[in-house]
Amino acid sequence: MRVHVLSSLVTSTDLRPAVSTAADSTQWTLRLWGMLITLCIVLFLDGLDVSMIGVALPSIGTELDLQTSTLQWLVSGYVLGYGGLLLLGGRTADLLGRRKVFLIALAVFAIASLAGALVSSGPLLILTRFIKGLAAAFTAPTGLSIITTNFAEGPARNKALSIYTVFGAGGYSMGLLFGGLMTGLGWRWTFLLPFPVAIAALIAAFYLVPKDGPAEEGGHDLLGALLSTSGMLLLVYTVVSAPEAGWASARTIISFLAVAALFAGFVAVEKRVRYPLVRLGILKKPTLWRASLAIIAVAGSFFSWQFITTLYLQDTLGWSPLKLSLALLPVGLLVVASAFVSDKLVDRFGTGPIIAVTMTIMAIGYLMYLRIDTAPAYLTVLLPAVLLVGIGWVGFPAINIQATSGIDDDEQGLAAGVLQTAMQVGAAIVLAVTTAIISSGSHADTSPAAVLDNYRPGLEFAAGVAIVGALVALTVYLPKRKARKTAAAEPEVALVG
Repeated sequence: MRVHVLSSLVTSTDLRPAVSTAADSTQWTLRLWGMLITLCIVLFLDGLDVSMIGVALPSIGTELDLQTSTLQWLVSGYVLGYGGLLLLGGRTADLLGRRKVFLIALAVFAIASLAGALVSSGPLLILTRFIKGLAAAFTAPTGLSIITTNFAEGPARNKALSIYTVFGAGGYSMGLLFGGLMTGLGWRWTFLLPFPVAIAALIAAFYLVPKDGPAEEGGHDLLGALLSTSGMLLLVYTVVSAPEAGWASARTIISFLAVAALFAGFVAVEKRVRYPLVRLGILKKPTLWRASLAIIAVAGSFFSWQFITTLYLQDTLGWSPLKLSLALLPVGLLVVASAFVSDKLVDRFGTGPIIAVTMTIMAIGYLMYLRIDTAPAYLTVLLPAVLLVGIGWVGFPAINIQATSGIDDDEQGLAAGVLQTAMQVGAAIVLAVTTAIISSGSHADTSPAAVLDNYRPGLEFAAGVAIVGALVALTVYLPKRKARKTAAAEPEVALVG
């Protein structure tokens, strides 16, 4: 259906290069809608790919004889490849041209999807996931910067970003359903499904994305990219392997010191290199770092919760992939429903209140989920928690809007890269800690009660991450409200005096 819609758009739309002026009205041309839908589908694939593999993990582990600590690399390998080069991806789009970078990266993503469906080795499977993550590291920030430079800041951009980011969150959520359906046919189908969709999107993007030149002159900071990516990979590896090696072992301590050295080297390079991977001054933007903290809490807690839930309900309680997918489907439905109201909510209330409220509701959902037992009742135990967690994702568009607000056009790709890096790397680190927590427990008793006792600390940690994120969002918002009231009262005092 999506391919048919895109084909109709391509054949019925003027294919001459679009004007470079950003649209400042929410009444858009068919071509502009076609471009936005194409970009949304690609972001949908990014989210879909992560969650589909999550549902397929038990089947992959059984067939390829992979342990839990190895299985998490099928998730972490993707998000680390994604997060590790997002900054370079955004910068490359600014330097070489957004259309060119987007098309090349999407082609690599499609090829890696096909390769993942064909290999039969755990390490090779992880490698294909890492390559797909690298490709997504270029398509995600580039797609976002294409939108922010073709839609004027204000209602038009808010509407476009709301639709775009809801597709991303919806892709992750709906991937649970597709993952269940595809895993029922065989786990390889979860790797194969994105391939034809990516090819169709590539063809549509070739015609619909307007041509553009380099946004600015400069160079690439390959050393900075190498240091940051190596540091993040080593950090996750160290956290995951620490329970087996020992947190106080020489290997773990040396590894953490190496991580610190890599990140220190990255900061030093960024301060001195002529064309830095990230201009460190952009991190001082309050809207950007607040949005980054929020997205770490949202994605990190959700990745960990879904990872444990999938293993427990499928491996331990014997749920089928489709049953699990249907149980978690309300999350996806809530995210899709939010597409119709998120931009209007932002225009009316601003991003701060929406982020604070949705993150608080999400944290409550995780706390309610801790009531789970060895025979969980869906309507009274699982469904209420799933619905509250789904409401938490409704704030996702507001986080993206907040992050890119007030950023110059020539740094939109960089800002998008910073936010997406925070999401992917933060989620990978939180998942690594969660995996370390549940891996450090006893595995001798495989009864449902014993397994749940072993998983419960991981669920509590995921809930704790969400709670901290909600508290930070509330703390940041409340002083702003107080400051506004004080500022509003000052003129009245002056008049009285």
